[in-house]
Amino acid sequence: MPAPLATAKDWDEVRKAFAESIMIDTQLSSLAQNLDGPDWPMKGKDETPAKYVDLTFAEVQEMLVLKGQPTERFDQLVLILRETLAFDNPFGEMVEQTAESAARNNGLLKNLAKLEIPGDFPVRLTALNVDTLDFCRLEKLTTLQEFAVFAQAMSQSVIVGGDFRKLLNALSHVDESSLSEVLPFRTGSKGLHLVEALAQATRAADPYAHAEAAKIWFGDQFNMLARDASSPATLARHFVVLNDPMLEQKAAALLKPRVRGAVATTGTQSGFFGALSRLFKK
Repeated sequence: MPAPLATAKDWDEVRKAFAESIMIDTQLSSLAQNLDGPDWPMKGKDETPAKYVDLTFAEVQEMLVLKGQPTERFDQLVLILRETLAFDNPFGEMVEQTAESAARNNGLLKNLAKLEIPGDFPVRLTALNVDTLDFCRLEKLTTLQEFAVFAQAMSQSVIVGGDFRKLLNALSHVDESSLSEVLPFRTGSKGLHLVEALAQATRAADPYAHAEAAKIWFGDQFNMLARDASSPATLARHFVVLNDPMLEQKAAALLKPRVRGAVATTGTQSGFFGALSRLFKK
C-alpha cells in the first residue's frame, strides 16, 4: 500500500487546529460537499472530524484501513480539514470583530466606565441573590463586563426578573441607589469600595469566605484599613459611611481573618476585634 502524501507533521498541524473549530462535530460528508470536492464515502452521524482529530498519524491511518479505505482517504481527510479551516478562520475573525464592535457600542459598559466601576469585578463578589448568581454561573458570566455584554445582547422579548433585572436597570439608568444594593458601590462616589463589600459580606451565606475574597480583590484598600486597625477610632471612621452602627461593627469584624480550626470561643479576645468578633458568636 503506497504511503499517503500528507505527512505526520501535516496531520498534527491540521488536527490541532481543527480541535478548536466550530465545525468539529459536522459530518465529513457535508464538509466535503461544501468544498465541492469528492464525496466522503463513509456515512453516519459519528463520521465527523471529532472522531479523528484525537488520533495520531499512525492511528488514523490504521482506522481507515480497518474500514477498508485506500491510502488516498487519509489524504482526503487532511484536505477536507485544511480547506474547511480556510473558511472557518475568516468566519471566526468576523465574529470576533463583531463582538468587539458590540462591546464598543454597549451602553452598559459605557455606564460602568462613567461610574469608574471595573469591568473585571467578579460577579461572585456582588450581593446578587442566589438565583441570579446561579444563572450567571450557568451562563459563564464571571465578571460585570461579561454580564453587561450578555445583557446587551439579550432579545428585548426575553423577560428577566429579580436581581438580574435590578442590576440591568441600575446600569442602564445609572441608578446609584439600586447599584449600591447589589454592588459594593457608594452613592455619590465613584468606583467600588471594600467597606461596602464587607457590609454586603455580612449577609452572605459564608461571611468570612466572601470577605476574604473581597480583601484580596481590594488589596490596596485592605492594606489601608489594616494600617488603621491598631486605632479603633481611626478604623471606625472608615465604616461610618454605612450609616448603621451595628452593620459598621459587623463589617469591620470581617477585617479579621477566620482562624481555621480554632475553638468557637471569644473569651480570650480583647480590644476592638475581640468585641466585634463576638457579634458572630452563635
